Order: sequence, then C-alpha cells, then structure tokens
Amino acid sequence: MQPLNIKQFVYGCVISLCIAGVLFYTSYSMGKDAFFLLLNTDLGAVADYFFGVYTNMGDALIWIAVLLITLFVLKQKKAWPLLVAGFVISTIFTQVCKYLIIPDAPRPWKEITDHSLIHHVWFIQPWLISSFPSGHTATAVSIYLIFCLLLRKKWWLIVGLIYAVLVGYSRIYLAQHFPFDVAAGIIVGVVTVALSLPIQLAVMRKKKLTT
Repeated sequence: MQPLNIKQFVYGCVISLCIAGVLFYTSYSMGKDAFFLLLNTDLGAVADYFFGVYTNMGDALIWIAVLLITLFVLKQKKAWPLLVAGFVISTIFTQVCKYLIIPDAPRPWKEITDHSLIHHVWFIQPWLISSFPSGHTATAVSIYLIFCLLLRKKWWLIVGLIYAVLVGYSRIYLAQHFPFDVAAGIIVGVVTVALSLPIQLAVMRKKKLTT
C-alpha cells in the first residue's frame, strides 16, 4: 500500500472546518431560518432534478461504491480498515445525535410553518424531524477526506471538495436540512476520518511487525 497523503488530508480538514465555521457563524448571526431561506432559493427545473438525484451521492449506500473503487480501481486493498472505521464511526455519530441526543430537532418543513417561503422539489418527500446533523453531508465529507489520504494527485483536494459541498448544499436546496445541520455534518466527517486514521495506521504497523 502506498503511503497515506497526510498533508493533503490536513489541507482537506482545514478547508472543511473553515466552511463549517462560516455556516455556523452565519446561521447564528443571520438566524437559522433566514439563512436557510436565503440558500433554499429556487434555481429552476434543471437544478431541481440535478440536486434531487445528486443528493444520493451522500447516501449510506455510496460507501459500497467507495469500497469497490478503493479495492479494485485504486488497488489499495490494505486500506479496508480506514473505510470500515469511517463507515462505522460516521454512522454512530450521526445516528446517536439524530435519535438519542437531539431526537426531535425539527427540519425546515416543520419549523417554518409558512411553506410558501420554502422551495420544495416536488419529487422529494420533506422529512420533519431528526435534522441534526446532516448524515448525507457527514458521509460526503468523510469520503472526501478518505480519498485525500488515498490519492496522491492534488486535483482531488478541489474536485473532492466540490463533490462534498454540492452534497451538503443539496440537503438545503431540497429543504431537508438547515445550513447549521450541514455544518455539523462537516464536523462529523472531519472527526470521523481523524479517528479512523489512527486505526488504519495501527493495522499497518501490526502487519509490518508480523511480516
């Protein structure tokens, strides 16, 4: 297995945390609802269909595609601890927050009672509770940072960021989450990979000692 790209991972974390910080700050300064409505602007039918489909790039099932790409395209079969730990830790964080710590956090469709203010994509069912944090965003940021570690090419730092940002924005555009929730999802993604990395390194060290 080639060495992990720690430098690119650190850059990815810093950029992600800066974006999260801006979203948190603006949510507090402008107001959570007002900031959501600003970003939830109707961008037209093309955007409706694009984000309605693209949001699935942050679905839990995307981890299967990531695993297959890592094992058979990148041929980094020894990176499986990083992927498994990433999936498990991200899932635990998001599910515990959503259903145990803040189980009734209202989503935009429930909190903003005047639905005429909200842009709603007709073929997407708006959820009502368990808004914090955005699980799709957490998944996308986790995948972004994992590939920051696995890929040597610098282009991923930007291309991968665009992938993750669009997933996060899709959750706002589809009226499923507040920007505040997306910011929390970014934090979960960063923490997820930060905790998964030592597990990967420990497994790599153990294998070196036994070979």
